[in-house]
Amino acid sequence: MIHPTAQIDPSAVIGANVRIGAFTVIGADVHIGDGTIIGPHVVIEGPARIGRDNRIAQFASLGGDPQDMKFDGERTELVIGDRNLIREFVTVNRGTGDGGGVTSIGNDNWLLAYVHVAHDCKIGNHTIFSNYSALAGHVEVGDWTVFSGYSGAHQFCKIGEHAFIAMGCLLGADVPPFLMMANDQSGRPRGLNTTGLKRRGFEPERITAIKRAYRTLYTSGLPLAEAREQLVEQAKESEDVRAMLEFLDRSERGLAR
Repeated sequence: MIHPTAQIDPSAVIGANVRIGAFTVIGADVHIGDGTIIGPHVVIEGPARIGRDNRIAQFASLGGDPQDMKFDGERTELVIGDRNLIREFVTVNRGTGDGGGVTSIGNDNWLLAYVHVAHDCKIGNHTIFSNYSALAGHVEVGDWTVFSGYSGAHQFCKIGEHAFIAMGCLLGADVPPFLMMANDQSGRPRGLNTTGLKRRGFEPERITAIKRAYRTLYTSGLPLAEAREQLVEQAKESEDVRAMLEFLDRSERGLAR
């Protein structure tokens, strides 16, 4: 199950039924969960915790030092959950000491070829990162979000759950849940990710409430403070609107509008 040319540090912990390909390097303080498959020429540096039943393709680089000039060798780590697909040439860096110390990726995510996840990012579950998409440091991504090819997010951005980021769209502000972002490099809201919501079993009533909240926030012409007041009323009858409202209140970089 482990190719004889693989180099595994004595302190690494390898679970049951793990496969490790030729010339792969597993560094110190790395834990690999049961059933994970690691291709050839992969580099995993620690401290790193990788869960079970992940598939890591050739030439991926996980757990490397953060690309941050303030990093001074402090102990930080990478934590990856279960059943993730990580394809060729994906790079995921560990956290930084002043950024929380942890880069984390949840369960059931797809990171396709050449994706980059920088230090201190927090990715939820069931996300898809298409080829060449990238996150700068400290970005938070909610569950079920999709990043299309060549898209990206500026550092400290927050992207809510079920969002869809179209091809080539670069985000410089926070994106509320359920939105579809498209157009040019500034990344403008272009409606809701209704196709994705329907695929995930959202009932028409839920989608109608989300559409109403979107119109309040983006097409009513109201100032943000007044739009928020209306969302407060709408949130009384919709858990999804409450999620949008909570996201708005947590925003630090400002809302994409």
